[in-house]
Order: sequence, then C-alpha cells, then structure tokens
Amino acid sequence: MSKIFWNVLKVSPAVLAASLLAANSALAGEANEQITTVAQLTQQNDSMGQVTSVSQFSDVQPTDWAFQALQSLVERYGCIAGYPNGTYRGNRALTRYEFAAGLNACLDRVNELIATATADLVTKEDLATLQRLQEEFSAELATLRGRVDALEARTAELEANQFSTTTKLVGEAVFDATQVFGDNQAVPNPQTPTRDLTSNTTFDYRVRLNLLSSFTGTDQLQVRLQSGNNVNATPNVTGTNQTRLAFVDNTSNQVQVDKLNYAFNLSDYIRVKVDANTAELWENVNVFNPDFRSSGTGAISRYGRFSPIYRLGSGGAGLTVTLNPKGAISLTGAYLASKASNPDAGFGLFNGDYAAFGQLEFKPSKAFNIGFAYAHTYDGARNGGTNNVNFTGNTGSFNAIAPFGTGVATTGNHYGIQASFQPSSKLTIGGWAGYSNAVAETGPNRGRDAEVVYWAGTLALKDFGKEGNVLGVVFGQQPTVTDTPVANRRDGDTAYHLEGLYKIKVSNNIQVTPGLLVIFNPENNDRNDTIYVGTLRTTFTF
Repeated sequence: MSKIFWNVLKVSPAVLAASLLAANSALAGEANEQITTVAQLTQQNDSMGQVTSVSQFSDVQPTDWAFQALQSLVERYGCIAGYPNGTYRGNRALTRYEFAAGLNACLDRVNELIATATADLVTKEDLATLQRLQEEFSAELATLRGRVDALEARTAELEANQFSTTTKLVGEAVFDATQVFGDNQAVPNPQTPTRDLTSNTTFDYRVRLNLLSSFTGTDQLQVRLQSGNNVNATPNVTGTNQTRLAFVDNTSNQVQVDKLNYAFNLSDYIRVKVDANTAELWENVNVFNPDFRSSGTGAISRYGRFSPIYRLGSGGAGLTVTLNPKGAISLTGAYLASKASNPDAGFGLFNGDYAAFGQLEFKPSKAFNIGFAYAHTYDGARNGGTNNVNFTGNTGSFNAIAPFGTGVATTGNHYGIQASFQPSSKLTIGGWAGYSNAVAETGPNRGRDAEVVYWAGTLALKDFGKEGNVLGVVFGQQPTVTDTPVANRRDGDTAYHLEGLYKIKVSNNIQVTPGLLVIFNPENNDRNDTIYVGTLRTTFTF
C-alpha cells in the first residue's frame, strides 16, 4: 500500500513535509491572526476557498523559494486552500493544529486518488481463486510448460541447422506400372500394313527436387533437378503419340537441371517471369483445368492435362508478363524460344524457333473462369531430321504434329478457348477447343496452308468415395488435320480420346492413381483397332 501511495503522490514524505512547512514558514510574526485551536482552525478554514491554480494567490510569486512545492500541492493534489481575499500568506507562522489540518486534507486527497487508481485491481478472493485453479491444473500447466520448452529446443535446433533462410525444398517422386492392350499398332495411312502390338508391363520412375528461393517475399527463384527412366515406350509400342502418358521424362537416370527461372512483381499489377531453360507456358499461365493439369497428380495422359496451345514453343528460354494477375480480368503475354541457347544460323533467341503467346482471362468468380488464347509460332525444321517439326506439342496424330512433313519449316496461327466451371465444391466441369492454321515455309507446298482442330471436355468429382479422392473423366478429340494440300497427310477419320482415373489420397503426401486411357480409331484411321493403356501411378510429395 505504501508503494501505491507514494506512486500516486509522486513525492517523498520529506518533500511533503517540507512543502507544508516551508510554505507556511514563520518568517513573519502575525500573532493576532494565529489560530490555536482545532475549532478555530476549522472555522477559519470554512472561510478559506479551495484553489485550483497557484496563480490564484495574489501574494505568491514564481520567484518565491517554495513556489514549486506549493504549485505541486495545489495543482497536482488540490489540497491547499486560500484566504477569502485571495492570499495565501505564506510568511505567517504555522501552528501544530494548522499543520495537522493541512496534512489531513492532503492525506484525504491521496486516499481518494489511491481508491480511484486501484478500483479495478483484483481482490484477495480473486487471488485465492486463481491460486486454487493453479493447484487444480498444476499437471496440465506442467505439461504445457514442457511442450513450450520442447518447441523452443526444436526451434533452436532448426535455426542452428536450417538449410537456408531464403530457400525451401519441395520434392516429388512418381512411380508407375503401365501395360498396353490391343491387337495391332496404329498406322496413319489406311493402305499401310499393320503390325501386331506386342507389349510388356513396364515400371518407370521420375523424381523432381525443387529449390524455391525468395528474397523479397513476393519473388521466386526456381531451380528444379530431375531424374527419370521413362523412355516414352507407349507411343513406340502403340505406334501413336495419342497414347502418350503425362509423366514421361527420360534422363537415362542422370540428374539434370530441368528448370531455372525467376519470377517477380514489377508492381501490384505486373508479374514477370524469366525462364532460362525449359520454358513452358503451362507453368506460367492459367490453363483452366485445375484438377488435371499436374503431370504427377493430374491426368494420366499428355493430352488430358490441358489444351495443346500451352505446349507451343516449349524447351528453351522465355519471358512471360501478366497484367493484373489477381484481378477479375487479366492479360498475359509471353515469348518463348526453344533453341535460344544455340548460336548457329537459324537458331538463337530471335532467329530460330519461337512462340509468341497472348491470353485474355475472365474470372468473374471463383466458380467460373474462361480464357481466350492466341499464339503465333515458327518451327524452322531442318532437312535431315535434326530439328523435326512439332506443330502441336507432341499431341494428336502424326499428321497434325507435322502437317507438311517432318522436315518442312512451318509457321502457325493458333486460337484456343478454355473454361472451367465449379457449381459446387465437389464438382468441376471444364473443357477446351482449338483451331490452328499451318503455313508451309519451305518445300513444294511453300505458302500453302493446312488446318488442325481439337477439343475436349473434363469432369472431376471430388471426395468421391472418401474425402480427398477424385474421380475424373476426360473425353475429346486430339489434334486432327482436317485440310491440307498434302494428300497423304490429311486425317480421314476421327480418333476419340477417353480417359478415366481415380485419384486415391492415401495421406497428405501419398497419392495412388489407377487409370485407363482408350483411343478409338487411333491415328484417325478406323482400320486401326482400339488401343487401351492401363497404368497405376503412385506419387510421393515432400
């Protein structure tokens, strides 16, 4: 209580006593005005008026030696009164009664301040209740203290042994067992004799390690290491790229720097990404197929992941700029050069193969997204097969991949529309359609054009059978040549793509996906038998 008293009073006992005594020092002997009894003092005090400022005393000057002490008692504590004529009479003698009355007035004021300051403090009953609760929950409190100590120890260990303050490691390992079923290999030309389809069950893997670094909190430097042994056996066995699987990446069991890029914000409305190698549009833009876009956890086929327009120009350096990336309407522009690192004639960043891409996205709500994409490409094929044309990103028929032949340089104008609709949290419907116009730049058909079309629809049922599981279906038509001046490179029939998969969430880090891919009229030739590809993919993420 004494501590509270002096904190409120803000002066020491010596200062209080000195202030009361000094302000009424006996420097003048006005005996006739002395008050010698408590009754007289009380009567006299009744005639005194309480003051709120020391300036109200006409006989007190700032030069007086006790001015500051008197000012503190009057203005800070309000326990000093003056005479009716507005004087303090600080030079008159002080009786013991006057001292007692003045001290009592100040103590009353201090007690009042203490009561006000401590009104919200806990009572003894509150303290007793708190002590009882502490005793009752002593075991729980001890456990909590132990957990906090353990967390502090673990945090200290992590800080001492952390890999990096700016970089985190994200990994993915994919194992798959695949079997192809069918009577004959597919051939593009109905007049070409077919061969029996012979297939053995294969087991392959692909491992990716991503080093993701951020230096400002909004940027990202990606370095991806990859190793795998999937040698794209499915097209070799089936005779068509229409059966190509999504997770095919062969490095002959060698570790390679598969990706190197840096993304950053120029402002709140401009996002820039620079790819040093293996630039891929589908990594940089919205492809409107969220449940199937990933090669490790999405569709099992290459075509089922997204529209082929996002595969154009892949493989080299690139620059992607997105305006208003978080807005309801956004615009993306990109330039990719697949042979940017080759200085030979006809290659390089601006004198070789390239894709100039643009996409306008409308995202009025989280449930509905739609995009319109355009790409202009140049594929400067070299006779001799060192740089064969890849007009559709290794999707569709062989005629669509090279509309005028594998050794004919080709330019293209590609148009695509993509959309996804999520009417509920458990259902997503999507799809895309595209048209490409190819123009021969070399050979006997130079200046002539060909037309390629494709489309697909997707359906994803989330939490099907169990929370976290996804049942998926993809149906469509892979890129098909509908018109070309080269008679033997026009697709006569329509091949249909049907894909079913069931993503089973074993845990947050393990997913098992059985899937079946069916190609009707492979290579757009109805004389070819239907081909089936069954696969069991297991994906580990860490």
